[in-house]
Amino acid sequence: MRVAIAGAGAVGRSIAAELLENGHEVLLIDKSPAAIAVEQVPQAEWLLADACEITSLDEAALQRCNVVIAATGDDKVNLVVSLLGKTEYGVPRVVARVNNPKNEWLFNESWGVDVAVSTPRLMSALVEEAVSVGDLVRLLRFSQGDANLVELTLPPESALAGTRVGDVRWPEDTSLVTIIRGSRVLTPTAEDSLEEGDELLFVAAQAREGQLEELLSARREPERPRREDHPEESGEEL
Repeated sequence: MRVAIAGAGAVGRSIAAELLENGHEVLLIDKSPAAIAVEQVPQAEWLLADACEITSLDEAALQRCNVVIAATGDDKVNLVVSLLGKTEYGVPRVVARVNNPKNEWLFNESWGVDVAVSTPRLMSALVEEAVSVGDLVRLLRFSQGDANLVELTLPPESALAGTRVGDVRWPEDTSLVTIIRGSRVLTPTAEDSLEEGDELLFVAAQAREGQLEELLSARREPERPRREDHPEESGEEL
């Protein structure tokens, strides 16, 4: 897979190194000569150019890329790179870094963004995920289809504990993608049972998140004490 990364700062270089380790081709683009640190990621291709310019992207042969990552520290630049990558070069997947959470609403399909990654939101989500049980935590937003990657840890009192996945009537536009149980990562099947403490990862439409949280957090009905028959109360002789 060929990946172009706009922004060769610490973030861009780290992403490039990771992708190269996984066997992908990587092109790093930056307009600042100080950012061109070829010795730090020698396996990557490097281009000293402005990623907001069509001539630069032509030189980068962006049309041959499977993915474009807009990873600069400037949200305006990331939006322009995303829009050009998607509309002018037809790049199948565009991932954009959101630096200022106030700008997150702009990073959608209108600007060519398939996946927006907001570091502040992700960090707060990871904190919530670590301490919250029974609360829905939004981990990642997908621009296309207005869907999110969300997580919920099944509380002990959940009515769904012990229920088979195939027997649950999930809300529309939601999909259970992974069950994390201790150190195991499970691909859910209809026969798998949900257990208390399971971390459940869903891709869900934002409009369905409330229904999903309500379903997973619903408490099981308390068992009523069984009434025992006492002969002395019934009038029967011993």
